[in-house]
Amino acid sequence: MKTVMLVGATGLVGQQVLQQALASDQVGRVVAPTRRALPAHPKLHNPVVDFDHLPEDAPWWAVDAVVCTLGTTIKVAGSQAAFYRVDHDLPLRAAQLALRHGARAYALNSALGADPRSPVFYSRTKGELERDLQALGYPSLTLVRPGLIGGDRQEPRPAEQIGVRVSQWLRPLLPPRYRVVPPERIAHHLLRAALAAVPGATVLLSEALV
Repeated sequence: MKTVMLVGATGLVGQQVLQQALASDQVGRVVAPTRRALPAHPKLHNPVVDFDHLPEDAPWWAVDAVVCTLGTTIKVAGSQAAFYRVDHDLPLRAAQLALRHGARAYALNSALGADPRSPVFYSRTKGELERDLQALGYPSLTLVRPGLIGGDRQEPRPAEQIGVRVSQWLRPLLPPRYRVVPPERIAHHLLRAALAAVPGATVLLSEALV
């Protein structure tokens, strides 16, 4: 059984990853650093941390694989700089520290359209993170790029919610890439990728998730 780190356990997709990992026979331990304590579970180690000052030498960085679902919006973050820190800097820093302590696989919940050359700030941020993760040299790296994600978020995202509703109405007419993806399906693919640790870099587009 493997030890899996989950970064972003309180988000919509992260909650699904946490549930599936705790229920999996392939996972012996889940390490989920969060700002606030999670409900206790026999398989869960939940360091309560300040993400602005991550403890670099904490023993719990020693895991087999990392799943990262950390993300926010510019509105919630308050600025583009704050958004970049959450969606780029923190996932990258967690990847660096886990790799330094022996992690061999990293699975990221990215986004459809991620491209470091994109004129769209959101897509460019996601693309820069993907690029910088690949430069770290993880033996196994999986980049999952969902489009619109279904489900109810703790933090409201009105524009995304409207897009989800419209996409659901038009589902029979939409190409698979642009259909709404349930969070549990994204979580399934993230966890499976982390556990399988297929060598090299793999990109899973939205149509492969539904």
